[in-house]
Amino acid sequence: PVRCAEIPMISADDFIIRAHDKGYDFYTGVPCSFLTPFINRSIASEKIDYVGATSEGEAVAIAAGAWLAGRKTVVMCQNSGLGNCINPLTSLNYPFRIPTLLITTWRGQPGVKDEPQHELMSQITQSLLETVRIRSLTFPRVPTEVLPILDAAELEIEATGLPFGLVMEKGPVADEPLGMQKQISRPTGQYIDLNSLEGEQPTRYTVLETLLGIVTEETAVIATTGKCGRELFTAADREQHFYQVGSMGCASAMGLGVSLNTNKRVIVLDGDGAALMKMGSIATIGANAPTNFIHVILDNGVHDSTGGQVTANPNVDFGKISLACGYREGICCNTARGFSEALSKAYLKNGPILIHARIKSGSIDNLGRPSIKPRDVARRFQSFLAKD
Repeated sequence: PVRCAEIPMISADDFIIRAHDKGYDFYTGVPCSFLTPFINRSIASEKIDYVGATSEGEAVAIAAGAWLAGRKTVVMCQNSGLGNCINPLTSLNYPFRIPTLLITTWRGQPGVKDEPQHELMSQITQSLLETVRIRSLTFPRVPTEVLPILDAAELEIEATGLPFGLVMEKGPVADEPLGMQKQISRPTGQYIDLNSLEGEQPTRYTVLETLLGIVTEETAVIATTGKCGRELFTAADREQHFYQVGSMGCASAMGLGVSLNTNKRVIVLDGDGAALMKMGSIATIGANAPTNFIHVILDNGVHDSTGGQVTANPNVDFGKISLACGYREGICCNTARGFSEALSKAYLKNGPILIHARIKSGSIDNLGRPSIKPRDVARRFQSFLAKD
Protein backbone atom coordinates (compact mmCIF):
# COMPACT_ATOMS: atom_id res chain seq x y z
CA PRO A 1 0.00 0.00 0.00
CA VAL A 2 1.10 3.57 -0.70
CA ARG A 3 1.34 5.89 2.28
CA CYS A 4 -0.33 9.30 1.88
CA ALA A 5 2.99 11.07 2.19
CA GLU A 6 4.24 9.26 -0.91
CA ILE A 7 1.32 10.24 -3.18
CA PRO A 8 2.57 12.70 -5.85
CA MET A 9 1.07 16.14 -5.32
CA ILE A 10 1.35 19.73 -6.45
CA SER A 11 -0.08 22.97 -5.11
CA ALA A 12 -2.68 24.80 -7.16
CA ASP A 13 -0.25 27.70 -7.55
CA ASP A 14 2.35 25.37 -9.07
CA PHE A 15 0.04 25.22 -12.07
CA ILE A 16 -1.73 28.61 -11.92
CA ILE A 17 1.46 30.68 -11.71
CA ARG A 18 3.22 28.83 -14.53
CA ALA A 19 0.10 28.93 -16.68
CA HIS A 20 -0.20 32.64 -15.95
CA ASP A 21 3.37 33.12 -17.16
CA LYS A 22 2.11 31.75 -20.49
CA GLY A 23 -0.82 34.15 -20.52
CA TYR A 24 -3.63 32.04 -19.03
CA ASP A 25 -5.48 34.48 -16.81
CA PHE A 26 -9.22 33.79 -17.25
CA TYR A 27 -10.78 30.71 -15.63
CA THR A 28 -14.37 29.52 -15.70
CA GLY A 29 -16.11 26.26 -14.91
CA VAL A 30 -18.35 24.10 -12.77
CA PRO A 31 -17.00 22.50 -9.55
CA CYS A 32 -16.06 18.86 -9.03
CA SER A 33 -14.72 17.43 -5.76
CA PHE A 34 -11.45 16.55 -7.54
CA LEU A 35 -11.18 20.21 -8.59
CA THR A 36 -12.02 21.69 -5.18
CA PRO A 37 -8.52 22.90 -4.19
CA PHE A 38 -7.84 24.11 -7.72
CA ILE A 39 -11.09 26.09 -7.98
CA ASN A 40 -10.72 27.45 -4.44
CA ARG A 41 -7.32 28.84 -5.35
CA SER A 42 -8.60 30.13 -8.70
CA ILE A 43 -11.25 32.15 -6.86
CA ALA A 44 -8.71 33.60 -4.42
CA SER A 45 -5.78 34.16 -6.78
CA GLU A 46 -4.91 37.76 -7.64
CA LYS A 47 -3.29 36.62 -10.87
CA ILE A 48 -6.45 35.38 -12.59
CA ASP A 49 -10.16 36.05 -12.97
CA TYR A 50 -12.65 33.26 -12.24
CA VAL A 51 -16.29 33.08 -13.35
CA GLY A 52 -18.49 30.31 -12.01
CA ALA A 53 -20.93 28.93 -14.59
CA THR A 54 -24.29 27.18 -14.23
CA SER A 55 -23.34 24.46 -16.73
CA GLU A 56 -20.21 23.14 -18.38
CA GLY A 57 -21.35 24.16 -21.86
CA GLU A 58 -22.01 27.67 -20.58
CA ALA A 59 -18.44 27.79 -19.23
CA VAL A 60 -17.07 26.82 -22.66
CA ALA A 61 -19.07 29.66 -24.24
CA ILE A 62 -17.99 32.19 -21.58
CA ALA A 63 -14.37 31.24 -22.23
CA ALA A 64 -14.90 31.59 -25.99
CA GLY A 65 -16.11 35.14 -25.48
CA ALA A 66 -13.20 35.95 -23.20
CA TRP A 67 -10.77 34.60 -25.82
CA LEU A 68 -12.35 36.80 -28.49
CA ALA A 69 -11.73 39.74 -26.15
CA GLY A 70 -8.03 38.87 -25.86
CA ARG A 71 -7.79 36.56 -22.84
CA LYS A 72 -6.21 33.10 -22.70
CA THR A 73 -8.68 30.83 -20.97
CA VAL A 74 -9.04 27.73 -18.82
CA VAL A 75 -12.31 25.77 -18.52
CA MET A 76 -12.72 23.36 -15.59
CA CYS A 77 -15.32 20.63 -15.18
CA GLN A 78 -16.04 17.07 -14.07
CA ASN A 79 -15.80 14.44 -16.80
CA SER A 80 -19.50 13.67 -16.32
CA GLY A 81 -20.07 17.25 -17.46
CA LEU A 82 -18.22 16.73 -20.73
CA GLY A 83 -21.54 15.80 -22.28
CA ASN A 84 -22.75 19.36 -21.63
CA CYS A 85 -19.62 20.67 -23.35
CA ILE A 86 -19.95 18.72 -26.59
CA ASN A 87 -22.29 21.13 -28.39
CA PRO A 88 -20.18 24.29 -27.98
CA LEU A 89 -16.91 22.40 -28.38
CA THR A 90 -18.02 20.99 -31.72
CA SER A 91 -20.19 23.79 -33.12
CA LEU A 92 -18.49 26.87 -31.62
CA ASN A 93 -14.85 26.17 -30.76
CA TYR A 94 -14.22 23.87 -33.72
CA PRO A 95 -15.66 25.89 -36.65
CA PHE A 96 -14.51 29.24 -35.26
CA ARG A 97 -11.14 27.79 -34.14
CA ILE A 98 -11.40 29.14 -30.61
CA PRO A 99 -8.93 27.49 -28.23
CA THR A 100 -9.09 26.93 -24.49
CA LEU A 101 -7.29 24.78 -21.96
CA LEU A 102 -9.92 22.27 -20.83
CA ILE A 103 -9.25 20.66 -17.44
CA THR A 104 -11.59 17.74 -16.85
CA THR A 105 -11.48 15.34 -13.93
CA TRP A 106 -11.31 11.56 -14.27
CA ARG A 107 -14.08 10.42 -11.94
CA GLY A 108 -14.44 6.63 -11.96
CA GLN A 109 -10.83 6.06 -12.99
CA PRO A 110 -10.11 2.31 -13.13
CA GLY A 111 -8.89 1.11 -9.74
CA VAL A 112 -10.36 4.10 -7.87
CA LYS A 113 -13.65 3.49 -6.08
CA ASP A 114 -16.30 5.98 -7.15
CA GLU A 115 -20.02 6.48 -7.67
CA PRO A 116 -21.91 4.39 -10.26
CA GLN A 117 -22.87 7.38 -12.43
CA HIS A 118 -19.22 7.77 -13.40
CA GLU A 119 -18.73 4.20 -14.62
CA LEU A 120 -19.33 4.77 -18.33
CA MET A 121 -17.82 8.23 -18.66
CA SER A 122 -14.68 7.06 -16.86
CA GLN A 123 -14.14 4.52 -19.63
CA ILE A 124 -14.54 7.00 -22.49
CA THR A 125 -13.20 10.31 -21.17
CA GLN A 126 -9.99 10.35 -23.20
CA SER A 127 -11.54 8.75 -26.29
CA LEU A 128 -14.44 11.22 -26.20
CA LEU A 129 -11.99 14.11 -26.23
CA GLU A 130 -10.17 12.53 -29.16
CA THR A 131 -13.47 12.04 -30.99
CA VAL A 132 -14.21 15.78 -30.83
CA ARG A 133 -10.66 16.56 -32.01
CA ILE A 134 -9.27 17.54 -28.61
CA ARG A 135 -5.85 16.15 -27.82
CA SER A 136 -5.21 15.53 -24.13
CA LEU A 137 -2.62 14.68 -21.51
CA THR A 138 -2.81 13.75 -17.84
CA PHE A 139 -2.90 16.78 -15.55
CA PRO A 140 0.52 17.23 -13.88
CA ARG A 141 1.03 15.27 -10.69
CA VAL A 142 4.34 16.83 -9.58
CA PRO A 143 5.68 20.37 -10.07
CA THR A 144 8.31 19.29 -12.60
CA GLU A 145 5.59 18.07 -14.97
CA VAL A 146 3.77 21.42 -15.18
CA LEU A 147 5.95 23.26 -17.68
CA PRO A 148 6.48 20.35 -20.11
CA ILE A 149 2.73 19.68 -20.17
CA LEU A 150 1.90 23.35 -20.69
CA ASP A 151 4.50 23.55 -23.45
CA ALA A 152 2.95 20.56 -25.20
CA ALA A 153 -0.51 22.10 -24.90
CA GLU A 154 0.72 25.39 -26.32
CA LEU A 155 2.31 23.71 -29.33
CA GLU A 156 -0.90 21.83 -30.13
CA ILE A 157 -3.11 24.89 -29.68
CA GLU A 158 -0.84 26.97 -31.90
CA ALA A 159 -0.93 24.31 -34.61
CA THR A 160 -4.67 23.66 -34.57
CA GLY A 161 -6.41 26.63 -32.96
CA LEU A 162 -8.46 24.09 -30.99
CA PRO A 163 -8.92 23.36 -27.27
CA PHE A 164 -6.46 21.09 -25.47
CA GLY A 165 -7.49 18.77 -22.65
CA LEU A 166 -5.85 17.96 -19.32
CA VAL A 167 -7.39 14.99 -17.48
CA MET A 168 -7.05 15.32 -13.70
CA GLU A 169 -6.80 12.16 -11.62
CA LYS A 170 -7.97 12.04 -8.02
CA GLY A 171 -5.80 13.87 -5.52
CA PRO A 172 -2.90 15.48 -7.43
CA VAL A 173 -3.54 18.95 -6.02
CA ALA A 174 -2.99 19.75 -2.33
CA ASP A 175 -5.95 21.08 -0.34
CA GLU A 176 -6.75 24.77 -0.51
CA PRO A 177 -9.22 26.52 1.80
CA LEU A 178 -12.19 28.35 0.34
CA GLY A 179 -11.69 32.01 1.15
CA MET A 180 -14.13 34.88 1.17
CA GLN A 181 -16.39 34.94 -1.87
CA LYS A 182 -18.18 37.92 -3.32
CA GLN A 183 -21.79 37.98 -2.22
CA ILE A 184 -23.43 40.77 -4.15
CA SER A 185 -26.90 41.82 -3.10
CA ARG A 186 -28.66 44.15 -5.51
CA PRO A 187 -32.04 45.84 -5.30
CA THR A 188 -34.67 44.56 -7.70
CA GLY A 189 -34.25 46.23 -11.05
CA GLN A 190 -36.82 48.22 -12.95
CA TYR A 191 -39.50 46.63 -15.13
CA ILE A 192 -40.52 48.79 -18.09
CA ASP A 193 -43.56 47.87 -20.17
CA LEU A 194 -43.46 49.40 -23.66
CA ASN A 195 -46.05 47.03 -25.09
CA SER A 196 -48.68 48.75 -27.19
CA LEU A 197 -52.23 47.84 -28.14
CA GLU A 198 -51.77 49.88 -31.30
CA GLY A 199 -49.62 48.88 -34.20
CA GLU A 200 -48.51 45.37 -35.11
CA GLN A 201 -45.68 43.15 -34.08
CA PRO A 202 -42.60 43.78 -36.23
CA THR A 203 -40.69 41.19 -38.19
CA ARG A 204 -37.25 40.15 -37.03
CA TYR A 205 -35.73 41.89 -40.06
CA THR A 206 -37.48 45.15 -39.16
CA VAL A 207 -36.11 44.95 -35.62
CA LEU A 208 -32.60 44.29 -36.95
CA GLU A 209 -32.84 47.26 -39.32
CA THR A 210 -33.95 49.38 -36.36
CA LEU A 211 -31.00 48.15 -34.33
CA LEU A 212 -28.52 48.88 -37.12
CA GLY A 213 -29.76 52.46 -37.21
CA ILE A 214 -29.06 52.91 -33.50
CA VAL A 215 -25.84 51.02 -32.72
CA THR A 216 -22.56 52.88 -32.89
CA GLU A 217 -19.47 51.67 -34.75
CA GLU A 218 -17.94 50.78 -31.38
CA THR A 219 -20.69 48.33 -30.38
CA ALA A 220 -20.11 44.58 -30.51
CA VAL A 221 -23.14 42.63 -31.77
CA ILE A 222 -23.44 38.86 -31.25
CA ALA A 223 -26.28 37.14 -33.11
CA THR A 224 -27.58 33.74 -32.08
CA THR A 225 -27.62 30.82 -34.48
CA GLY A 226 -30.28 30.37 -37.15
CA LYS A 227 -32.17 33.04 -39.03
CA CYS A 228 -31.20 35.82 -36.63
CA GLY A 229 -27.55 35.78 -37.69
CA ARG A 230 -28.46 35.14 -41.31
CA GLU A 231 -30.78 38.14 -41.41
CA LEU A 232 -28.23 40.36 -39.65
CA PHE A 233 -25.62 39.40 -42.26
CA THR A 234 -28.11 40.13 -45.04
CA ALA A 235 -29.02 43.53 -43.59
CA ALA A 236 -25.40 44.58 -43.08
CA ASP A 237 -22.09 42.80 -42.69
CA ARG A 238 -19.79 44.63 -40.31
CA GLU A 239 -16.58 43.75 -38.49
CA GLN A 240 -18.40 44.33 -35.20
CA HIS A 241 -20.80 41.44 -35.93
CA PHE A 242 -20.34 37.87 -34.72
CA TYR A 243 -22.66 35.38 -36.43
CA GLN A 244 -22.90 32.40 -34.09
CA VAL A 245 -23.79 29.75 -36.64
CA GLY A 246 -24.00 26.91 -34.09
CA SER A 247 -24.01 26.24 -30.34
CA MET A 248 -27.67 27.13 -29.82
CA GLY A 249 -28.27 28.79 -26.47
CA CYS A 250 -24.66 29.91 -26.01
CA ALA A 251 -24.82 33.45 -27.43
CA SER A 252 -25.59 35.12 -24.10
CA ALA A 253 -22.80 33.28 -22.26
CA MET A 254 -20.32 34.14 -24.99
CA GLY A 255 -21.51 37.75 -24.82
CA LEU A 256 -20.84 37.70 -21.08
CA GLY A 257 -17.28 36.51 -21.70
CA VAL A 258 -16.80 39.36 -24.16
CA SER A 259 -18.41 42.04 -22.00
CA LEU A 260 -16.32 41.23 -18.92
CA ASN A 261 -13.16 41.87 -20.94
CA THR A 262 -13.91 44.96 -23.03
CA ASN A 263 -15.09 48.50 -22.49
CA LYS A 264 -17.17 48.37 -25.65
CA ARG A 265 -20.93 48.05 -25.47
CA VAL A 266 -21.99 44.44 -26.13
CA ILE A 267 -25.40 43.54 -27.56
CA VAL A 268 -26.51 39.90 -27.70
CA LEU A 269 -29.33 39.08 -30.13
CA ASP A 270 -30.95 35.98 -28.69
CA GLY A 271 -33.99 33.93 -29.63
CA ASP A 272 -36.71 32.70 -27.31
CA GLY A 273 -35.92 29.05 -28.04
CA ALA A 274 -32.19 29.61 -27.53
CA ALA A 275 -32.71 31.58 -24.32
CA LEU A 276 -34.96 28.84 -22.93
CA MET A 277 -32.33 26.24 -23.74
CA LYS A 278 -29.68 27.90 -21.54
CA MET A 279 -31.68 29.94 -19.04
CA GLY A 280 -28.97 29.48 -16.44
CA SER A 281 -26.88 31.98 -18.38
CA ILE A 282 -29.31 34.73 -17.40
CA ALA A 283 -28.46 34.04 -13.74
CA THR A 284 -24.72 34.06 -14.47
CA ILE A 285 -25.00 37.37 -16.31
CA GLY A 286 -27.00 38.86 -13.45
CA ALA A 287 -24.46 37.64 -10.90
CA ASN A 288 -21.54 39.21 -12.78
CA ALA A 289 -23.48 42.36 -13.68
CA PRO A 290 -21.53 43.66 -16.69
CA THR A 291 -22.53 47.30 -17.07
CA ASN A 292 -21.89 47.28 -20.84
CA PHE A 293 -24.26 44.36 -21.59
CA ILE A 294 -27.59 44.59 -23.47
CA HIS A 295 -29.45 41.31 -23.93
CA VAL A 296 -32.13 41.33 -26.65
CA ILE A 297 -34.47 38.34 -26.86
CA LEU A 298 -36.36 38.26 -30.17
CA ASP A 299 -39.43 36.25 -29.23
CA ASN A 300 -41.63 34.91 -32.02
CA GLY A 301 -42.83 31.91 -30.03
CA VAL A 302 -41.47 29.36 -32.49
CA HIS A 303 -38.31 27.64 -33.68
CA ASP A 304 -38.27 29.61 -36.92
CA SER A 305 -35.17 28.04 -38.46
CA THR A 306 -36.52 24.51 -38.27
CA GLY A 307 -40.05 24.94 -39.60
CA GLY A 308 -41.91 27.00 -37.02
CA GLN A 309 -42.50 24.49 -34.21
CA VAL A 310 -43.77 26.32 -31.12
CA THR A 311 -41.40 26.87 -28.21
CA ALA A 312 -42.37 26.29 -24.58
CA ASN A 313 -42.74 29.97 -23.83
CA PRO A 314 -46.25 31.43 -24.29
CA ASN A 315 -46.32 32.64 -20.68
CA VAL A 316 -42.63 33.32 -20.13
CA ASP A 317 -41.82 36.93 -19.27
CA PHE A 318 -38.09 37.22 -19.89
CA GLY A 319 -38.09 40.78 -18.55
CA LYS A 320 -39.25 39.69 -15.11
CA ILE A 321 -36.95 36.67 -15.17
CA SER A 322 -33.98 38.92 -15.85
CA LEU A 323 -34.85 41.14 -12.89
CA ALA A 324 -35.11 38.11 -10.60
CA CYS A 325 -31.59 37.17 -11.76
CA GLY A 326 -30.03 40.57 -11.08
CA TYR A 327 -30.37 42.60 -14.30
CA ARG A 328 -30.83 46.34 -13.77
CA GLU A 329 -33.74 46.63 -16.18
CA GLY A 330 -36.15 44.34 -17.98
CA ILE A 331 -37.94 46.02 -20.87
CA CYS A 332 -40.82 44.49 -22.83
CA CYS A 333 -42.02 45.72 -26.21
CA ASN A 334 -44.08 44.47 -29.14
CA THR A 335 -43.63 47.13 -31.84
CA ALA A 336 -40.73 48.52 -33.86
CA ARG A 337 -41.26 51.88 -32.19
CA GLY A 338 -41.20 50.29 -28.77
CA PHE A 339 -37.98 48.44 -29.60
CA SER A 340 -36.35 51.63 -30.86
CA GLU A 341 -37.27 53.38 -27.62
CA ALA A 342 -36.07 50.46 -25.50
CA LEU A 343 -32.67 50.18 -27.21
CA SER A 344 -32.13 53.94 -27.25
CA LYS A 345 -32.84 54.08 -23.50
CA ALA A 346 -30.59 51.07 -22.82
CA TYR A 347 -27.68 52.81 -24.55
CA LEU A 348 -27.80 55.61 -22.00
CA LYS A 349 -27.79 53.38 -18.90
CA ASN A 350 -25.64 50.84 -17.13
CA GLY A 351 -26.51 47.22 -17.68
CA PRO A 352 -27.10 44.43 -17.72
CA ILE A 353 -30.39 45.26 -19.42
CA LEU A 354 -32.72 42.78 -21.09
CA ILE A 355 -35.11 43.75 -23.89
CA HIS A 356 -37.87 41.22 -24.50
CA ALA A 357 -39.13 42.01 -28.00
CA ARG A 358 -42.15 40.08 -29.22
CA ILE A 359 -42.03 39.74 -33.00
CA LYS A 360 -43.78 37.97 -35.87
CA SER A 361 -42.66 34.54 -36.95
CA GLY A 362 -41.25 34.08 -40.43
CA SER A 363 -38.32 35.49 -42.35
CA ILE A 364 -37.46 37.43 -45.47
CA ASP A 365 -37.57 35.65 -48.83
CA ASN A 366 -34.46 34.07 -50.34
CA LEU A 367 -32.54 34.37 -47.09
CA GLY A 368 -28.85 33.65 -47.55
CA ARG A 369 -26.13 32.65 -45.11
CA PRO A 370 -22.94 34.39 -44.00
CA SER A 371 -20.38 33.94 -46.77
CA ILE A 372 -17.44 34.56 -44.43
CA LYS A 373 -15.88 31.46 -42.91
CA PRO A 374 -16.46 31.12 -39.16
CA ARG A 375 -12.77 31.29 -38.26
CA ASP A 376 -12.46 34.52 -40.27
CA VAL A 377 -15.53 35.95 -38.52
CA ALA A 378 -13.89 35.15 -35.18
CA ARG A 379 -10.57 36.77 -36.00
CA ARG A 380 -12.19 39.81 -37.57
CA PHE A 381 -14.34 40.22 -34.46
CA GLN A 382 -11.32 39.70 -32.21
CA SER A 383 -9.44 42.43 -34.09
CA PHE A 384 -12.43 44.75 -33.72
CA LEU A 385 -12.53 44.19 -29.95
CA ALA A 386 -8.79 44.87 -29.69
CA LYS A 387 -9.20 48.39 -31.07
CA ASP A 388 -9.30 51.18 -28.53
